[in-house]
Amino acid sequence: MDIDTPLRELGEVEIDAIRTAILALDGTAWKQQQLTQNTHEVHQQTESIMLVHTTAAGWPEIEVSKENGWDLLADVAVPLMHGIIETCYPKGGSIIRAMVSRLPAGRNISPHIDQHPSFHAGHRVHVPITTNPRVRFMIDGQRYNLEPGKAYELNNQKNHSVMNKGRDDTISFLFDYVPPAKPAT
Repeated sequence: MDIDTPLRELGEVEIDAIRTAILALDGTAWKQQQLTQNTHEVHQQTESIMLVHTTAAGWPEIEVSKENGWDLLADVAVPLMHGIIETCYPKGGSIIRAMVSRLPAGRNISPHIDQHPSFHAGHRVHVPITTNPRVRFMIDGQRYNLEPGKAYELNNQKNHSVMNKGRDDTISFLFDYVPPAKPAT
């Protein structure tokens, strides 16, 4: 969504439960589903665990499906998402995507703007789980340091990219929330 700033801090969030659950997953969980990597060229160097997803075909009439990661992480991810929504957004909307994304050391996400109309309507929320000082998160040519334990809304209508020049992987939990339709006036 095109918000009034490249990145909006949403505040501190409790990530201990989701961090513990994510870090306890074995390597196969990251390889089970290559949906994002196969669909979006800029994400080929990432690994992800999808909880819910939509292709957004037929937008705005879409289907959202539970994916492989739902059974692994829903019990810790759903309370986190609902807490952020309750604090920061109008109730009654829909979570149309939720995933954990890992960018291995030495990899990057090329500069891009999220194009599909669903990205214009939805709030893209990032919750960093792990990071390192050599992660370069860029939005519209400016570097941002995203801290674990905080939630952020990314203006995905601005050019954005991530480079992990560190020795450790960086992991984020992301979800897209589409607020309820505004009543006609």
